[in-house]
Amino acid sequence: MAASIADDEIYSIMFSSFKHPVRRKILRMLDSKPMTFMELVEALGISTPNLTYHLESLGELISKSDNGVYKLSAFGQASISALKGVEDVHGAEPKRRRFALNGRTVFGALLIVIILLAGFSVMQYNKYSQLFEEQQILYAENQQLKSWGMGTDKVANFLYNVVHIDTRNYTITLLSNNLYWRTDFGGLSEEEAVYALKSYGSNLNVMFRFRNNHFSRYELTMIESAPIFTQNEPNNLILTAHGILTSYQTYSGDEYIADMLSLLSQVSTTQSTTITEGNMKLSITISGTSAELFWMFTENGIDYQTKGLQMTFQYNILTTMTDSYHLFQKGSSTISITQERAIEIAEKYVTTMTYIIEGQQVSGFKPTSPPLSIQMVPHVRGGSVDLYPYWYIEFNLDTIYPGGLNIVAVGIYADTGQVADAQLQRGSIEL
Repeated sequence: MAASIADDEIYSIMFSSFKHPVRRKILRMLDSKPMTFMELVEALGISTPNLTYHLESLGELISKSDNGVYKLSAFGQASISALKGVEDVHGAEPKRRRFALNGRTVFGALLIVIILLAGFSVMQYNKYSQLFEEQQILYAENQQLKSWGMGTDKVANFLYNVVHIDTRNYTITLLSNNLYWRTDFGGLSEEEAVYALKSYGSNLNVMFRFRNNHFSRYELTMIESAPIFTQNEPNNLILTAHGILTSYQTYSGDEYIADMLSLLSQVSTTQSTTITEGNMKLSITISGTSAELFWMFTENGIDYQTKGLQMTFQYNILTTMTDSYHLFQKGSSTISITQERAIEIAEKYVTTMTYIIEGQQVSGFKPTSPPLSIQMVPHVRGGSVDLYPYWYIEFNLDTIYPGGLNIVAVGIYADTGQVADAQLQRGSIEL
């Protein structure tokens, strides 16, 4: 505010303040301590309209806080310092001087001191204002992306450099931020944060998940229009995916991404396909305007889908990206339980299990044969990130239970035959 006032106006306020004894007294009193309006009235012994006039005349030399307390501004402090200096010099002069200074000389000296102090104060104030403004901008930027531990740089870097969203065109707000400790994955930390990106004509929500401070999942929701990108994205799905994966390799520094890029470089047409090279498998599924690219670890004919990297596109825009390849490890590939034996174990377990439905214990379930589906999906065990062969089997039930529950899914470890989990689900009903 003060920095925008012309120097001539500031000096005029200083001189008029020094000229009037009441204003000089006000400056001296505020130099000692901040005071309220009524404290000044009582100390000066003047009327309230008179004090109001003098306070307004002091202009930028004083400031008033929100609670009604007056104090000296930076210019006021410089002015009172100059006033004290002149008074001290005048008081120390001998009563008789061989060469008396005339009034013009004293005024000239005073003017020089005031100009120097005021100029220095203006420069300091301008510099302080600039630093404060820069600090506020930086603080605001940090607040936009503030999170528990993933850090502002990781979020901003992913948005700008990996998925190429031009964050400079958006106002970014942190909507939620949660930190968990996953005991089922060996006690690792899992952080999720949701951000709102708003711009003229584009309104987005993005979700990030980091596990042990490593990127785990990105999910884009286009509330209004598509994102504003930093560059023109290729009109080809494979080229778009290759560019994102290359940027992600730079972002994460993980070595396995080189094998993923090698597989993707072998794809020449945009169509559903599957490619395997060594222990890496790439599955591409195209359906209308949607596409999914799924890289996964594979060994001895078993696909470890949990240990993989997945991208989902809608209209050639990346809407989800999940990377769990870095986290999960192969624990075993031994299969002691055949598919037929797994079905028998699952059927028997369903007939003997008890399940809570709407607060009530229910039993006597009857699965129908054959099962709806059976898959080999390696799964974690024992609170670790090691993956073990795991049969995932779904059956129709002969009864529809409250909530439309008519399917039961059973998970069985293929190396031990142990039933790990059983869940009732709601499925479509064929008439």
